Amino acid sequence: MSMSHADRRADNRFTAGTFAPDPRPAPRARMLAAQTKLELTLLLRNGEQLLLTMFIPITLLIGLTLLPFGDLGDPRVNRVMPAVMMVAVMSTAFTGQAIAVGFDRRYGALKRLGATPLPRWGIIAGKSAAVAIVVAIQMIVLGAIGFALGWRPEVVGLLFGVVVIALGTVMFAALGLLLGGTLKAEIVLALANVLWFVMAGIGAVVFGGDGIPDALHTLARLVPSGAFAEALDQGLTGSVDVFAIVVMVAWGAAGAWLAVRLFKFT
Repeated sequence: MSMSHADRRADNRFTAGTFAPDPRPAPRARMLAAQTKLELTLLLRNGEQLLLTMFIPITLLIGLTLLPFGDLGDPRVNRVMPAVMMVAVMSTAFTGQAIAVGFDRRYGALKRLGATPLPRWGIIAGKSAAVAIVVAIQMIVLGAIGFALGWRPEVVGLLFGVVVIALGTVMFAALGLLLGGTLKAEIVLALANVLWFVMAGIGAVVFGGDGIPDALHTLARLVPSGAFAEALDQGLTGSVDVFAIVVMVAWGAAGAWLAVRLFKFT
């Protein structure tokens, strides 16, 4: 008995499902990894970002260490290093992040991401993870330069410093996402730069706290940069400033909660 045309066609078919569409979203881990890779690539390709993240901190580290400005003790690099690390983390996680997000919204990039299966938390987490990777690269480069300039931290201090830097990165990234994800790009550009200078000045107040009134010093430590500066300065010497850590956790949690709730794609 000969086979019908339909039977022969059935026998020649590929395995069921070979060409069947699968419209389901990818697993969350794969989505997050893809988004992180994309954000990291964009960060490293941006010339302005590289200026903020690498050139300015390296210039400050070398200049403040080698030039005889102020009484920073001996070796000077021990006092300069935590201040430069604070500037580097704040530049990358807060200022650069806020500006990038603001202009991504303006040019419609985030609107297109919002139309994909990637959830809002995935966008925020991907951007934050990319920032964390860039900060890690910054710290390795700055640490190597600092070591060449005579910086010799204790192992315990390094471990405490890594924890504080990670916490500070999360805090500033959350605040940067909140700023960039809620306001217009032009406002974000101006406000992020102004806040960078203000917070850098407040951090300098904390680092130079010997001649600062106690009330002003305590007030400065309530600001994100002030708390980070104090926690990092103490952490690199092997001690923990509980008050500063609590302030950082509070700012980070509040910023992340508000960013998730208020973040806008347009």
